[in-house]
Amino acid sequence: MHVARRSAAAGASFLLLVVLAACSAPPQSTADVVLPPVGGKPDYQLGGAYPPGVDVEIVGRDRTAEPAPGRYSICYVNGFQTQPAERDLWDADLLVTVDGEPLIDPDWPDEVLLDSSTADKRERILALVSTWIRGCAESGFDAVEFDNLDSFTRSQGRLEIADNLALATAYVEAAHDAGLAAGQKNAAEFAQRLHDDAGFDFAVVEECAAYDECSGYTDVYGSAVVDIEYTDNLPRTWDLVCADRATPESVVLRDRDLTVEGDPEHIAIHC
Repeated sequence: MHVARRSAAAGASFLLLVVLAACSAPPQSTADVVLPPVGGKPDYQLGGAYPPGVDVEIVGRDRTAEPAPGRYSICYVNGFQTQPAERDLWDADLLVTVDGEPLIDPDWPDEVLLDSSTADKRERILALVSTWIRGCAESGFDAVEFDNLDSFTRSQGRLEIADNLALATAYVEAAHDAGLAAGQKNAAEFAQRLHDDAGFDFAVVEECAAYDECSGYTDVYGSAVVDIEYTDNLPRTWDLVCADRATPESVVLRDRDLTVEGDPEHIAIHC
């Protein structure tokens, strides 16, 4: 299971590609989707599901888990890289390769980048991921977040932002068709484009306070930002993070491995 990551920085050349990229139009209407409750206390449970605290209103869980009853539930989907132990779900030509070998994310050695470089490949990737999106809806989730939007920055030039932006647009459309709100995951530097062109409704972000990039999301999504900070990367005290007006209202401090309640390493603290 994939846990606790953040976006990699991208250079100015990629920003230029954003401006020049031609992508599919965003969905015409998102009137039927529901956004996370404003200021709702979140919990991020990708490391394993457990009963959320009584004051928790927003819960993120992996697509293989059930949503949290009575809480706004966000379904985690890795839409741009393979999940651990799931590489065999993908045809070999849908994986990015370098010198004939699958390109593995340097930060996550059990994940291979998906090849979004052509319309045909994007359609075939969507064919599988859309079944996961519908599964999230059928299970009772309210929204879906798509991880590794920034995989092109780690593709050694095999992918461009236009490729992932086009795939993200298709994911958002599939989510809206299923009645789910679509969440951008990380990638603060591309938030405006992802919102405007791909049609994302809100953002699920990691460590925006630690890296001083929260405004990159809130300037685009307003209060519809769910932030997860980690105990091993707090440059300030938690009280100061909470007091900072730039910190999103919906924020939780978690242990890096997102352990379950009862584990000696488990931490889940709200402001």
